[in-house]
Amino acid sequence: MSADRLIIRRPDDWHLHLRDGAMLAAVLPATARGFARAVVMPNLVPPVATVAAAAAYRNRINGTAKGGVRFTPLMTLYLTDASDPEEVEKGFNAGVVFACKLYPRDATTNAQSGVTDMARIAHVLARMEEIGVPLLVHGEVSDPEVDVFDREAVFIDRVLAPMIKDFPGLRVVLEHITTSEAVDFVGDGPDRLAATITPHHLMVDRNHMLAGGIRPHLFCLPVVKRARHREALRRIATSGHRRFFLGTDSAPHAVADKEQACGCAGIFNAPVAMEAYASVFDELGALDALENFAAHFGAAFYGLPVNEETLILERDPWTVPETVEVAGAGGRGGVRPFLAGETINWRVAGIGPPNKGPVL
Repeated sequence: MSADRLIIRRPDDWHLHLRDGAMLAAVLPATARGFARAVVMPNLVPPVATVAAAAAYRNRINGTAKGGVRFTPLMTLYLTDASDPEEVEKGFNAGVVFACKLYPRDATTNAQSGVTDMARIAHVLARMEEIGVPLLVHGEVSDPEVDVFDREAVFIDRVLAPMIKDFPGLRVVLEHITTSEAVDFVGDGPDRLAATITPHHLMVDRNHMLAGGIRPHLFCLPVVKRARHREALRRIATSGHRRFFLGTDSAPHAVADKEQACGCAGIFNAPVAMEAYASVFDELGALDALENFAAHFGAAFYGLPVNEETLILERDPWTVPETVEVAGAGGRGGVRPFLAGETINWRVAGIGPPNKGPVL
């Protein structure tokens, strides 16, 4: 097999925003073309906080998916101060709820219904620990006194470390990590603690976003950090550590919502996600580690089988489109993908038949 062609087990996206309505219809194909399963974030308006809302959202996603390619959305419940452990257990036992999502109040997009105090959901976390529901965490404090570049590290100290101690059986994923502190905390932590890493946090740092002018389409939360943090993420992602795995945090917003006085946080990377990961692993001489990061480690952490299909990636330079159109956008424009207008050296060539392992 040529070094210009890579065949891996079909990957999963363990952290994804699909939005709803016209936006859902516009962005879902970019994920389904490569990923077999995706953990879908619940931060709609209103939030997906009940089993009925999660089931209805799953139906809308499944009704939007087109073609013969298998794609399975894994649904999450949005935790609030009023969350009910009975509702969580009902959804989990029914196979509707895959995990629960913790947003600290006002920490990111549509987090205004998030948790204000961890004590308010202690009884929910205890039930999740008892029955085996994973907790997915947006790991930032929203305290306005804390510098935006320090909010992940402060969250680890103030919230995550005590929570890991207080709930010794709870499975936790610290999502879209951005700092060396997160790498160290998860890497040194128990086997029930894992982390996801996005393609954009592997490729850009705050200089890319701010030097020479503000680039709003690189603004996300947690915000990109110093280059040394990016290097720590690149090292751990390619290291073969099985508790660090793929989660794109692809988060589409209309161009009009990004390019304004107070632009939205989020990077739409789904059209280029696997190509971006392949490029990073290739740069670091670690293409042989990509399959585990993308297809094995996340499935193992969640206790799921790996996908039988394969994904074919080829070294074939192409230019990322400037926009993805959204039908019925009402003049708000489409969505600008990550790396728009840039040339990337890897391309998803398609989904292949079952294969026993990586072929490089």
